[in-house]
Amino acid sequence: MMEFAAFAAAMLLTGAIGGLLAGLLGIGGGIVIVPVLDTVLSLYGTDPAIRMQVAVATSLATIIPTSISSSRAHHRRRSVDTELVRRWAVFVLAGSLAGAFIAAGVHSRTLSLVFAVMALLIATKMILPLDGRTLAQSVPRGPFMPIVPALIGGLSSMMGIGGGTLSVAILTLFNEPIHRAVGTAALFGLAISLPGTIGFIVAGYGDARLPPFSLGFVNLLGFALIAPATWLAAPAGAALAHRLSRRHLSLIFGLFLVLVSARMFSQAFNAPAGQ
Repeated sequence: MMEFAAFAAAMLLTGAIGGLLAGLLGIGGGIVIVPVLDTVLSLYGTDPAIRMQVAVATSLATIIPTSISSSRAHHRRRSVDTELVRRWAVFVLAGSLAGAFIAAGVHSRTLSLVFAVMALLIATKMILPLDGRTLAQSVPRGPFMPIVPALIGGLSSMMGIGGGTLSVAILTLFNEPIHRAVGTAALFGLAISLPGTIGFIVAGYGDARLPPFSLGFVNLLGFALIAPATWLAAPAGAALAHRLSRRHLSLIFGLFLVLVSARMFSQAFNAPAGQ
């Protein structure tokens, strides 16, 4: 009974922190949820060969209500670029679905290293006073531009995150205001988490190594405990975001990514070679 109470408390706290970050930074909270779930699942003896897949899939499932809550809060403040969402959503969705299936066969250590490098590069852009440095005056419409949202969806789905980690930095490089980039990224989180979750359910369905209360790679118990907390905390993060200046919000986002990068580097180089 005490073990279950500790598990429940850890999941609720994880959900609250993840929801706050979702509203504040436009992310889905997966950066927090995935490592905590991976740790908890290891304590409960989940097979290490599929533990990360379970953590990522469950994180994506919790991002569904978080993204809805966060994007609604940002939309009320008119900080969602609905025209860009209409142009990019189908490519983000397709990338997310593909990423979920690819993740089943990609070594987690490689993914951690790639993400660590990418997060560090993005953090450099957000922390340094480079607000005037952009790649374009607006989001381009060229024939190769669909590759960008497809990569956002695919990489985010493979890592169990809502897309804000990549979307915010990319949109600001295309001269999108930071608050509008954060709000738009929150809505992209839904286009990533929903198909990604479905993909992980299908990919893991019937696997004998899954922990109890699992539907494919999605652990329903973890989802039931985390999702309500993320839903309730996301609007508070969105409200906080609109009280901060452009520079302060960029700095917070950049410092957050430095921490994420450090964790990913540690995970990549300290993981046992056989896992």
